[in-house]
Amino acid sequence: MAKTLNKLNPAGLRVVLVLQGGGALGAYQAGVYHALHEHGLVPDWVVGTSIGAINAALLAGNRTEDRLARLKQFWEKISHRDPTDMTRVSDQQRRSNIWLQTMDTLVRGVAGFFKPRPFSLFPAGFPVAPEQASFYDTSELGETLNELVDFDYLNAAGGIRLTVNALKVTCGSLTSFDNTERDITADHIRASGALPPGFPAVRIDGDLYWDGGLYSNTPLETVLDDSAGVDTLCFMVDLWAADGPEPTTLDEIATRQKDVTFASRSRRHIDDYVATHRMQQKMRALYRALPESAKTADSAKELAALGGDSILHIVRLPYAGRDWNMAAKDINFSKGSIEWRWDQGYQDALRAIKAAGWLSFVTQDTPLVVHELPPLELQRHDEADKAA
Repeated sequence: MAKTLNKLNPAGLRVVLVLQGGGALGAYQAGVYHALHEHGLVPDWVVGTSIGAINAALLAGNRTEDRLARLKQFWEKISHRDPTDMTRVSDQQRRSNIWLQTMDTLVRGVAGFFKPRPFSLFPAGFPVAPEQASFYDTSELGETLNELVDFDYLNAAGGIRLTVNALKVTCGSLTSFDNTERDITADHIRASGALPPGFPAVRIDGDLYWDGGLYSNTPLETVLDDSAGVDTLCFMVDLWAADGPEPTTLDEIATRQKDVTFASRSRRHIDDYVATHRMQQKMRALYRALPESAKTADSAKELAALGGDSILHIVRLPYAGRDWNMAAKDINFSKGSIEWRWDQGYQDALRAIKAAGWLSFVTQDTPLVVHELPPLELQRHDEADKAA
């Protein structure tokens, strides 16, 4: 599909969107896409895990003009209505409402997403069928996906490439389901978000799969392992904070534990990628220095298979919501919280787009550049200087 170039991507970089798992925090990802959509930075490839896989399917499985509407339909469908306008009450009242909404989610589930298994023997420790070994049933999510995602469009050639990750239960290996290699269904998306023991494993082609976040919650590795050798602009959305203060309460400890468990391990993957890329550059330089008599067709083919020189720009967008240090923040589906997270994702993406660090000059031998969000204070200062 031909891409319309704009001033934010004059070099026609491949645009990739990488989406973590994080339950209700995934509304932040929707806000990020909202800003990219408005500025013509439509992804060529979306890679997702868990809630990131759901958002990714909603994007890849709809035409450009319908994507934002389908995202909004999904998040409105699964949000819990608040008893009053949360922007007009005190901070303590908002916190109390969120606690009640979270308890409601635990008791009744989320319509269109998951519901409790009221007569299941699983909570009592009795054996059940593997597909029913969970506290909640996610069959409603399958129905919602089939309603909001056009899987025929998603699997047709020429659209957004979609990759969703899931963990094979019996061996613990990560599997990437990619629409360029196979037809993707609602079950593949459900499998990517099947976090035990809350959600059941999903069986695909005879094998059981759990949430890919159990292996790696940030699917950046999928992009780094791609050997296409194409200059790429990658927006990576982080929903969990690797850094945080020392916890002092039980709730703070539980929150910090969950943040650390699901936070991005991207720095290690990025360092490995750069080291490998540098080594490949040196191998190509050494090969060019060889006399022609020492070069063979097989060695040239092997060298080409490593990929060519390319530049990867990673724009990191971290969710900064404090959520009152609630360990259950990822199951807070309060409508007010969902809307706030969507807006924060939108505003943060606008900051990244305004900075547009990927437009700065980099040398051809630079394999990767990470662009962090500019501090709000610095951005305000720059805007004031321009206005003066």
